[in-house]
Amino acid sequence: MTPRRFVLVGHPVAHSISPEIHRAFYAAFGLPHDYEAVDCADEASLEREISRFRTGGIHGMNVTVPWKLLALELADRRHALAEQIGAANVLARDPDDAVVAYNTDVLALVDELEAGAPAAREAVVIGSGGAALAAVAACRTRGVRRISVTARRFRPETLDQREAEKLRSLGATPLTWPVIDAAAGKAWSEAVAGASVIIQATSAGMRGAAPGETVRDLVPWRALDASVFAYDVVYNPEVTPFVAAARAAGLRAESGLGMLIGQAARAIELWLGELPPRALLEQAAGQALLRKQQAR
Repeated sequence: MTPRRFVLVGHPVAHSISPEIHRAFYAAFGLPHDYEAVDCADEASLEREISRFRTGGIHGMNVTVPWKLLALELADRRHALAEQIGAANVLARDPDDAVVAYNTDVLALVDELEAGAPAAREAVVIGSGGAALAAVAACRTRGVRRISVTARRFRPETLDQREAEKLRSLGATPLTWPVIDAAAGKAWSEAVAGASVIIQATSAGMRGAAPGETVRDLVPWRALDASVFAYDVVYNPEVTPFVAAARAAGLRAESGLGMLIGQAARAIELWLGELPPRALLEQAAGQALLRKQQAR
């Protein structure tokens, strides 16, 4: 069998355990492939990696922050789900060697919501990038009828721009960043008070990224009902400030590790035609996180 090369592109990527997850599958099934994380600090570096993909130097690509929206634009074709939400976290080549954009984040998060909040009907999401778009789509798939979204860049003068309009097209209501003024704070507080799911969909709190206290402090944890489910798409560290605050208030809260594993499994299926055993990927992810913690 000819060895194949798979990559993760994003910035930053040093925190990622995706290489360990994918390599564990290759090793378990005797495959000679490799997977590595490539830090793309700017658009030009991402474009170079996609050019290598087109010429056969790369056989499959995962995409993480902040390039999920741009990756969709650079692809030759778009799977319906990626097109719908406007973001791609997986690139594959079709038989004609065209680069095709997919989104495996959505279905992975659907699984997480089904386990954590199966009856949820209202949700709030923090963020406006690819993970936030996936969160909105996942909530819709789960039958959530009201979704409110806020992001640091949402100011009164920006709520009619591209990101906010995309959220509206998916059925969500964009809200001004709560700390802007009293009216914004009131609107956010009302949305949170009615929500049964709160999703933190930014990179805040991730190792190597911005601190997580700002997004943590947007939520009045002690005022929430004990049935509220909090989900942070960040998985390294496993316990972010957001997750810690939710648990301290007696709520069920999960990190994004399950979402990471679910999207990785579906990416492998797209590239190699085989859905890997989830238990294998979970074991590899747990061991990789432990190693990173011990190395700090």
